[in-house]
Amino acid sequence: MIRNPILPGFNPDPSICRVGPDYFIATSTFEWYPGVQIHHSTDLVNWRLMKRPLDRAAQLDLRGNPDSGGIWAPCLSYADGLFWLVYTDVKRLDGNFKDAHNYIVTAPSIEGPWSDPVYVNSSGFDPSLFHDDDGRKWFLNMVWNHISTGVGGSPKHPSFAGILLQEYDPAAKKLVGSVRNVFAGSPHGLVEGPHLLKRDGWYYLTTAEGGTGYGHAVTMARSRDIGGPYELHPDIHVITSKDAPEAVLQRAGHGQIVETPEGAVYHTHLCSRPLPGVRRSPLGRETAIQKCVWSEDGWLRLEKGGPVPEVEVPAPVAVTRRPRPETIRHDFDGPELPLDFQWLRTPYPERLFSLSEKPGALRLFGRESIGSWYEQALVARRQEDLSFRAETELAFAPENFQQAAGLTHYYNRHKFHFLAVTHDARRGRVLTILSCPGDWPNGKLDFPLADPLPLRGDGPVGLAVEAADDTLQFWYREGGGDWAKAGPVLDASVISDEGGRGEHGSFTGAFIGMAAFDTSGSGMPADFDYFAYTRRES
Repeated sequence: MIRNPILPGFNPDPSICRVGPDYFIATSTFEWYPGVQIHHSTDLVNWRLMKRPLDRAAQLDLRGNPDSGGIWAPCLSYADGLFWLVYTDVKRLDGNFKDAHNYIVTAPSIEGPWSDPVYVNSSGFDPSLFHDDDGRKWFLNMVWNHISTGVGGSPKHPSFAGILLQEYDPAAKKLVGSVRNVFAGSPHGLVEGPHLLKRDGWYYLTTAEGGTGYGHAVTMARSRDIGGPYELHPDIHVITSKDAPEAVLQRAGHGQIVETPEGAVYHTHLCSRPLPGVRRSPLGRETAIQKCVWSEDGWLRLEKGGPVPEVEVPAPVAVTRRPRPETIRHDFDGPELPLDFQWLRTPYPERLFSLSEKPGALRLFGRESIGSWYEQALVARRQEDLSFRAETELAFAPENFQQAAGLTHYYNRHKFHFLAVTHDARRGRVLTILSCPGDWPNGKLDFPLADPLPLRGDGPVGLAVEAADDTLQFWYREGGGDWAKAGPVLDASVISDEGGRGEHGSFTGAFIGMAAFDTSGSGMPADFDYFAYTRRES
């Protein structure tokens, strides 16, 4: 059986592509760098992270992009001996406008080399590229209407003004011909995330509708002509949990169809697993997959019937599901940052961290404040479990209160908890907690440790965090001694999609990692000896 989610933790908007026996899924990365996650599988059961292709300044520079801006809804396809990756870079999110620019990059293999981007358009987001069987290529995206009542964080149907279609000329590297609005969506509204599939002379259009919260859905329509008109699926939605509050997989929508070499059909979709009894999803929007069938009327439906996604679905072949390791530890002994980790926004990571300046350690250079949209020294991995422990050991000698480094449970600038070593004028080197429990848009801090904890010496400090559903406890130790609690129990649930500004305002997921800032501008280094992440049963 396939067990969902197949990509746990922040992995939304899955676009799936099969090339021979190999399956690839591309997911959104928003403000995290490098851009776009691509996972690989040969059986739809076991997946591994393979590549983040947008990894240099010529392809992507997210400095200044707002929280939950950046890379939205990539589309991965294969044609003419190349992989084609289409993506949006969202430079503005809030208010009536969305400045969203769409690009294409190509590569002969997933590992690359990936080309410099070709600019396509800026009329809306969620682009995709369809390769027709006559050799022509068609570009689709939703169109954003700024002269409507839709604003960030409170979407309204009129802002999502339909799905645009235009031919793409790969030789000229530009759109050609007329632009057509081919699909206005169903009455459910908020139509986005278009993907096309051709089968038996029909063009099947799947879209995401209902917003990416608890009303999310996969909607289907079809036409004999690529330009429409498109008729709605008689059930309207192929996948949704909007009317099933008891379902484990909530917020189901936005995905793509894939067929196995034997002709079995599956549909990816994003989902979330909210905390028990709480409509908050720290793990963000994850990737799941459902087995489908083509019904006698020519429409796609879930094999088990109904639109509600299941946690376990039949796999295409009999395989053993590889268990996830209980603990993943990185000792930073190699020349490259382990693939588990990402940083924020900048294409110049050498200003944020080094793995060579102190061999065997990850050195962060204190830059702008935690939560900066420009240059923030924060290296973190996705939270993949509702209950976990993470720990590290830090060598850091701050000289003033403007310098801090430590361990953070982080979502964005107004949703984080940060256990930090810093300097106090009266006590010397101390531990403090900087917490921003969802104060949007101001980002005002709380300090749960009213009196910072003095540190006895100047040696390394062990830092740890334990989260269990909606609770979070920091720990510390000195000199390899016993672990002691640092501060009170904190609210882990706010470090979630729905925390702070609410259900439709944030689109990534919780990270756990290492951070340093130095607002004096001197770039004080902080050395992290290792990082370990242990999943626990809830």
